[in-house]
Amino acid sequence: MFAQAMNIRSAYRTAGLEAEILGSSPHRLIKLLFDGAFAYIGKARQHMMAGNVQDKAEAITRAVDLISRGLRASLNLNEGGELAQSLDDLYEYIGLQLVKAHLQNDPALLDEAEKLLWQIADAWDKIGKEVDPS
Repeated sequence: MFAQAMNIRSAYRTAGLEAEILGSSPHRLIKLLFDGAFAYIGKARQHMMAGNVQDKAEAITRAVDLISRGLRASLNLNEGGELAQSLDDLYEYIGLQLVKAHLQNDPALLDEAEKLLWQIADAWDKIGKEVDPS
């Protein structure tokens, strides 16, 4: 019974997320990637403090995936010029800091990665108020 309830809850969450993704602007989709990365960095920090190595590794892997295969992949390096290249380099650095945080079990490296990502996300939010006022 409990497993069935969990499956139903998971299905609703998945359906809700799919609906949000399908109805979102490109700007909102990037915001969702940032939100997901922050959530997984937070989970990684909790697992690091609790000594849950496997869960920490999974959370960091998911954060790195969102940054690498989401945020970095969304950059247009051909048309974005120096700004796109700088963001690409910064996303790569953030991903490396997250991996180092895992390997060294160092919350300060998580903090550094999160702070850098927050700065980019904050700028993205400000752009969004001009581009996507909804």
